[in-house]
Amino acid sequence: MDYIIIIITAIFVNNIVLAQFLGICPFLGVSGKVSTSVGMSGAVMFVMTIATIVTWLIQNYILIPFSLEFLQTITFILIIASLVQMVEIILKKVSPPLYQALGIYLPLMTTNCAILGVAILTMQSNYNLMEGVVFAIANAIGFGLALLLFSSIREHLDLLDVPKGMRGVPIAFVAAGILALAFMGFAGLV
Repeated sequence: MDYIIIIITAIFVNNIVLAQFLGICPFLGVSGKVSTSVGMSGAVMFVMTIATIVTWLIQNYILIPFSLEFLQTITFILIIASLVQMVEIILKKVSPPLYQALGIYLPLMTTNCAILGVAILTMQSNYNLMEGVVFAIANAIGFGLALLLFSSIREHLDLLDVPKGMRGVPIAFVAAGILALAFMGFAGLV
């Protein structure tokens, strides 16, 4: 039952993008097309899950036993940067079109506060390793859901007759705000 609560809470109630406002840069930057959103969601899921596993192990088997908890943030950032480099190398070889489509946002995943935030929130919530992995995957699904919904809305907005002063970023911010309000409806669920 605990896992179900973690999943529902992470995806809907405390969505990492729409409720906690972490990961806004890729949310706004990659959401122009659904295809790039799917690729970014997959990359974030992979990095977020692996980063949570590795950071949990480092935290519990190195930092805490040696009283080095003050190095948590810098250690987590270095781990995430290494994982993003690995994803970048793999994507470059496996899917060059996706690598080109993600462009600058792939290296920016190194500083994606959603990935770092999930790793730190896992430690603050005192999750065990399995709960941490479920939490990371659920947050990645929530990130992907928000990104896919928003990219679908943005593609649809491109087809509409939006007033000249609202085209582009202004209407994207309005749509993101309305999407965040819609997710607030899940607040009393869990």
